[in-house]
Amino acid sequence: MVRRRPALLALAQLCFVGCGGTGGPPTQPSPPSEPTYPVTAVVFYDENANGVLDPTEVVRLPQVDVVVQGVGSAKTAAATGQAVVMGVKAGSQSVAIRTESLPMFFVPGPPVGVQVPQTGVVNLPVVLPIGTNQPNVYMAFGDSITNGLGSSDGNGYRVRLQNLLGPYLGRAQVNNEGKDGTFSKDGANRIPGRLGRNRPAYTLIHYGTNDFNDQSCQVGPIANCYTLDSLRSIVDQVKASQSLPVLATLIPTNPAVNPSENLWINQINPGIKALAFQEGALLADLNAVFLAQGGDLSRFFADGPLGDVHPNDLGYDLMAQGFFKALTQARSATASGVSSSPYWGFSAPGGKGRLGLGSPGSRGR
Repeated sequence: MVRRRPALLALAQLCFVGCGGTGGPPTQPSPPSEPTYPVTAVVFYDENANGVLDPTEVVRLPQVDVVVQGVGSAKTAAATGQAVVMGVKAGSQSVAIRTESLPMFFVPGPPVGVQVPQTGVVNLPVVLPIGTNQPNVYMAFGDSITNGLGSSDGNGYRVRLQNLLGPYLGRAQVNNEGKDGTFSKDGANRIPGRLGRNRPAYTLIHYGTNDFNDQSCQVGPIANCYTLDSLRSIVDQVKASQSLPVLATLIPTNPAVNPSENLWINQINPGIKALAFQEGALLADLNAVFLAQGGDLSRFFADGPLGDVHPNDLGYDLMAQGFFKALTQARSATASGVSSSPYWGFSAPGGKGRLGLGSPGSRGR
């Protein structure tokens, strides 16, 4: 009979506990992880609203959130409009656009089903409620500031804006309908013909600077001036034609020439902002873009007699950037407090009927 030594027995018991012996069942190995796959989608402007990416439809929307339900999201890339959502399990999945990530006025199509792993790319259309107007055409509407007086090439902000929108989206054409020396009430009278001639998808409105020269706008409270009523008429007519209104605040004038006019502009601009809210127009706060530069703003205005109200090239650059930001930023970041309806008071794409709702100045503006 073999006797165990007490020291060896204690060592064996210690090793049983400390070396992993718990007395329980052995640990089961983890099951293999379920494979996942990428899902690729492209967000495109469906110009004819047929739900199909046609060869002539070249506009892609960057910085839009593509969402795979229950998985996650990814942002679309510049130029391609493509997003890749990672980590998607095999099987039937739903792919959609997060509406709040779209620029104003764009309306997403319904979610699209996809079988994962996918073959090809999911095309996600967005549309604009512009009726029979021309896609990707922007009409610049205003006085001589819109006309580009004071710029070195005579084009003001228009070509500068076109050169921003074109590469960003894929296609853009900015037409000029500025007329020197006109009041905003003149604009309200001439807007129908200009809308008919251009049939623009968007109408960019910067009007009212010359109104300061009208005696009726300098007597009594600012509410007695016709500027806001004229702008409301312009916006209503734009909407009635199924063009999309982009309403700009008035840029400052040269503070070194006529500071009293800036006091008047500062009284008008809050009303323009409120008007954009009321009418469901997209607000382009150009005045804020200038003021954000700080310092002496006279550096943004032309030399000589034109330098009272007309920007120079630097100033027109600021106007182009202000319009570009308003047109392309996500609706969640827009300054307008417009309706939460996806059509903002406009009828659905393809809808019919009404939507939603002088004399020259003393200076050649």
